[in-house]
Amino acid sequence: MSLFEAADAIGLMTFSISGFLMGVRKGLDILGIVIAAFLTALGGGVICDVIVGHTPIAFTQSSVLLFVVAGIILALILKLHTKKQPERFSIFILMDSIGLVAFAITGALVGIEAQFNLFGVMLLAIITAVGGGMLRDMMVNEVPIVLTSDFYGTVALLIALLIYICDILDCLGSFTLITIAASTLSLRLVAYYQKWQLPKIGGDL
Repeated sequence: MSLFEAADAIGLMTFSISGFLMGVRKGLDILGIVIAAFLTALGGGVICDVIVGHTPIAFTQSSVLLFVVAGIILALILKLHTKKQPERFSIFILMDSIGLVAFAITGALVGIEAQFNLFGVMLLAIITAVGGGMLRDMMVNEVPIVLTSDFYGTVALLIALLIYICDILDCLGSFTLITIAASTLSLRLVAYYQKWQLPKIGGDL
């Protein structure tokens, strides 16, 4: 399995768990929970593939669906659905952050392969990383977390910028990708626990 495929697999599993837990928290039935899991895991990647003119791999590779199912099964084995506010547990925060970083990397790499400029690479990174979560949140009538949360979408944009710079400098490889992943994952976790937030404009009217 290549580094690209490994990152994609990690993202699929962790985001399927994220969607599963959101469906449970919202009191959806079994079908609704499964839809939330699949939408969270696959939504961003499908949009990314459509933008670059590819047939979404979710429609052609069964392994993609198996990773999503594996994430749901793992959540059931760990009995995350029985926990109170599981989205606040450290294990959930870690998995969600790993998914964010993994999908941002895959999106940025797709942009690099398609020879997009910096804007295109950053757009694909953030869409792949947060697109599924945004669709899920809108489905359950919530403001998407990327619009309100601390250093969430910002991490995806930073990853895209670093990967683009490394490609320009001709030093993009496994070592640099692992370094980018480790450093941005650390940043995401520190930002969450330190409650860092981007500046906001205005307030209650």
